[in-house]
Amino acid sequence: MRNERLINALGNCINHCNYCADKCLDEDDVKKMVKCIRLDRVCAEACAALNQILAIDYKDVNDLVAYCKKVCQACADECGKHETQHCKDCAEACKECVKACESYLA
Repeated sequence: MRNERLINALGNCINHCNYCADKCLDEDDVKKMVKCIRLDRVCAEACAALNQILAIDYKDVNDLVAYCKKVCQACADECGKHETQHCKDCAEACKECVKACESYLA
């Protein structure tokens, strides 16, 4: 199935972004994590929307895949700035999602 790799990457990204946002709320200086938390939330929502639509096997999704790729890259870039393991793990999951989006669009 063409969608299988992307659906798996999206699910992994959703889980890591939600976990990262939650863990960022536990940081001593939450204010420095605001951008990270917001991007985590937007990324998880964009990935969830795409995940659901791909499961339906709707064909006109390229614009949504491109948007998801853009948001995942932004989240990976932001999370990559932080030293915490949950942010590093989230950045990696987002990078994998970007690759899966690129592969889907190719």
